Amino acid sequence: METEKSIQQMGGEARREKLTPEQRSESSRHAALARWENAPIDPNKPRIPRATHESDNLTLADMVIPCAVIEGGTRVLSERGVTKALGGKRGGAHWRRMKEGGANMPVYLSADNFKPFISNSLQVALSNPILYKSKNGGLAYGLPASLLPEVCEVFLKARDTKGGLHPSQKHLAVKADILMRALAHVGIIALVDEATGYQDVRDRLALQEILKKYISGALLAYASMFPLVFYKELFRLKGWPWNNGKMPSVVGHYTNDLVYHRLAPGVLAELRKNNPVTETGHRKYKHFQWLTKEIGHPALNQILYRLIGMMEASPTWEAFKIKVDTKLPRWDRTPLLEFGEDAKA
Repeated sequence: METEKSIQQMGGEARREKLTPEQRSESSRHAALARWENAPIDPNKPRIPRATHESDNLTLADMVIPCAVIEGGTRVLSERGVTKALGGKRGGAHWRRMKEGGANMPVYLSADNFKPFISNSLQVALSNPILYKSKNGGLAYGLPASLLPEVCEVFLKARDTKGGLHPSQKHLAVKADILMRALAHVGIIALVDEATGYQDVRDRLALQEILKKYISGALLAYASMFPLVFYKELFRLKGWPWNNGKMPSVVGHYTNDLVYHRLAPGVLAELRKNNPVTETGHRKYKHFQWLTKEIGHPALNQILYRLIGMMEASPTWEAFKIKVDTKLPRWDRTPLLEFGEDAKA
């Protein structure tokens, strides 16, 4: 037997009918989160982590994305904020949609033409957003901050592939390009830490974790890691005669400046400690012999070939230095900003 609806129920249904599909879904999302937040504690369900630090003002170029550091030190970006930054009108995990035969993806990556450019690891991460409790007690979805460059790469790869990007999606590639340029100046992790104030409570353990990934505990077997072209380009830009590759002592200074100072924070200081100058005035080993095979060596390779590319594209030492200080800044200095056509080259 049908029960008679109350005036409140009828009024609620009337209000709901006036809402757009997006507004109805948004209302349902808030109701679901409220039920989740107020539900009795279930010991069999994982505990929702809380934000320890938050900010609504993480600024990247002309975009502002809310961010947080949650318990355990995970840095996250508001999923809704990322969607808005990329030019979307909708956001949050509620706006995910299931593509037939595909993963449950954020709306900005849900189009079928993006699938070839999304790695399996990125697909898994985006399909499982981090649910956390903000400092004001509300629930929110977060995207691991370190994934933002990977998300941008999807749009840029689609743009650079013939037929990979639909005309209506061009704004996504433009936004991604702007974000990547902004991120080139300073790492996203450092940005989140600065915006939330988390850098004030970081201790040496965070740096030690970085150093463990880059520095090998045991000396690696000797192998030449520096391509000859790196030194030939250095000699060309400095105007030095090649002279069968005989290296003046100042080359060591340039190697530290161009390579090790830009590899990762604290790495050069740790290398100098592990590989001190001997009584003869020289170091017993090459610095790169102390780098780990898993992290240190690949990172060194990557930075060397980026430097070689900038060297080959530079007519003078001064032009090269502007490029490298802009696009690959030292960890111990404030990065330069790009100005003029020469900086864009």
